[in-house]
Amino acid sequence: QVRLVESGGGLVQPGGSLRLSCAASGIIFRIYAMGWYRQAPGKQRELVATITSGGSINYVDSVKGRFTISRDNAKNTVYLQMNSLKPEDTAVYYCNAKLASEWWGKGTQVTVSS
Repeated sequence: QVRLVESGGGLVQPGGSLRLSCAASGIIFRIYAMGWYRQAPGKQRELVATITSGGSINYVDSVKGRFTISRDNAKNTVYLQMNSLKPEDTAVYYCNAKLASEWWGKGTQVTVSS
């Protein structure tokens, strides 16, 4: 059974930082492309960042220079370091694993507010 379990969300003030983690099980993690997506209330789910099995990285323009995606294949975990957070980063953040099949976690809430 494939499981993607996100953690690390919470409430943070503007300008603050959070580190999200996604622990994967049930897949050969190292061969999967991993990604973080987010969905704000009333909006469509959007790509935040992806990292391929080979380590190629892509970010949505709105988070470039502030967010960093990384992966630890030994721990079957992908991370999203989020710095200089803004209120518009408020959303549920979802972990994604993609190869021939695609899998999603249940999400973790990130709220940026003073």
